[in-house]
Amino acid sequence: MAEEALCGVVMRATGSLYEVLLDGRTVSCRIRGRLRLKGVRSTNPVVVGDIVRCERDEAGETVIADIEPRRNYIIRRASNLSKESHIIAANLDQALLVATLFSPETAPEFIDRFLVTCEAYKVPVTILLAKADLARTAPEAMAEFHDIYERAGYRVIDVSATGGEGVDEVRELLRGRTTLLSGNSGVGKSTLVAAVERTAEVRTGEISRSHHKGRHTTTFSTMYPLSEGGYIIDTPGIKGFGLIDIDDAELAHYFPEMMRWLPECRFYNCSHTHEPHCAVIEAVERGDIAVSRYESYLKILDEDDKYRK
Repeated sequence: MAEEALCGVVMRATGSLYEVLLDGRTVSCRIRGRLRLKGVRSTNPVVVGDIVRCERDEAGETVIADIEPRRNYIIRRASNLSKESHIIAANLDQALLVATLFSPETAPEFIDRFLVTCEAYKVPVTILLAKADLARTAPEAMAEFHDIYERAGYRVIDVSATGGEGVDEVRELLRGRTTLLSGNSGVGKSTLVAAVERTAEVRTGEISRSHHKGRHTTTFSTMYPLSEGGYIIDTPGIKGFGLIDIDDAELAHYFPEMMRWLPECRFYNCSHTHEPHCAVIEAVERGDIAVSRYESYLKILDEDDKYRK
């Protein structure tokens, strides 16, 4: 008689092995061979946060036999000019994007691409401005950052994991939810996880002095249970964030501040790049839409044209 399949949640993905939470214990599993042959374009068919069905194979090992439908996920292009995707995590209640103004500096384009993906795949997102103590050495830049993203409709929380600023606010935000924590290497994601949940066994690192960039301290995506309820997913630092499967005609819908002006454009199929009486362009000229956000929109359009060739 065949053993009944068990459903569990993928807590860690290392590429070939997956740690799955089954009946209150973590079990190391491999993917059943046929699961790899479903024609999925993603480089990783099983991801942290997936709800999976596990069975025993002929050798008595626990294997992942199937994946339950995902309610959402965060996805990016696997590599430059690649047609494959890389799913970062699935079945999320929210995402926290950790950004820094200094040591290292998070590029606005990276932030905007991540936000677009969250909008497209219906994942609520909050921005954490980390290393707030350093950011305050440039008050004008800090104020501008808040202005750009808060006007766009996003919540921005100032955080200093080492000093404790914002940690309680983040802890409250995490309670009872499954949360993806993402950002470039060196922005302090793992340090923040350790500050929020002291029982989480995470590695932290320092910034490279020669390149002012972060060193990878998280090798694989890992989901940590939180003592006050919920889970936090710590991910390896991401260098770039190429978008995938987002149509040019829909892109403006994923910039909330642009979305507000779309009904006022003269042409129903306005691309918001050159058309006369474009309400979006006029809003940029008036300062109602940040120039940096509009520039990100234009660069994403140009980037997508290159990928389509």
